[in-house]
Amino acid sequence: MSTVEVQGREVYYERHAEAGAEGRTPLVLVMGIGGSCRGWLPLQVPAFRRSRPTVVFDNRGVGRSRDTGEAFSTADLGADLVGLLDALELEQADVLGAFMGGMAAQELALQAPDRVRRLVLVGTYARADAKRRLLLEDWAGLARRGVPLEAMVRKRLVWTLEDETLEQTDLIESMVEFFTRDGAPMTSDLFARQCEACRDHDTYDRLGQLRAPTLVLCGRHDQLTPPKFHRQLADEIPDATLVTFTYGAHLVMAEAAERFHQVVLEFLDRS
Repeated sequence: MSTVEVQGREVYYERHAEAGAEGRTPLVLVMGIGGSCRGWLPLQVPAFRRSRPTVVFDNRGVGRSRDTGEAFSTADLGADLVGLLDALELEQADVLGAFMGGMAAQELALQAPDRVRRLVLVGTYARADAKRRLLLEDWAGLARRGVPLEAMVRKRLVWTLEDETLEQTDLIESMVEFFTRDGAPMTSDLFARQCEACRDHDTYDRLGQLRAPTLVLCGRHDQLTPPKFHRQLADEIPDATLVTFTYGAHLVMAEAAERFHQVVLEFLDRS
């Protein structure tokens, strides 16, 4: 178990690298709402650790990272990332963030531009619209009312998976089991606070300040963060490339994993 202190709080992290990966710019993976760093372990870590040191960690209050019980913003999560890079003595990193993790990654790149070499934003946005705000408020309310974990997971899968994937009953049941077998990695109240941080996230007017080359990735059938949000990011970020996957929804990193990894690694390997 590896932990470091970030802004007075204990943060759990893991560092993965195979022989030959050392010496390259590390890749930091930033998880979205409702998940712990173990969500990266089945697919992303094996794909990325072969060519670069890969760091995963639990966001504040998740898993083995301490929670102060306070409300927080995505700007606070960005500051957490700066603190994590400091604690791990990483002068610079490539950063990949999904949904809330992508929001935190935007804030990191704005707060400490010299620390981010390349930025990958997956299934995220710069500013929520009315529908996203209502949905996130609904999820926060359900969590605070104590809706069972399995029911919450199923609600989220409806919004995050391709329709064809939802038809695969055995796969859906295995995903529900994966997300629930060890219990929730966070309290219901923390999940609600994550939803509220995502609801209030707003970097739209600052996107032009981002300096890192940025890859914006989107599943064509993403309902939680539809392609309009990704086009907006790519249009407003000065050095951005947009890739829309023909198959895949919000969880495109799982539904189109092989192609996803290929696109990310090609982007990171550009000189």
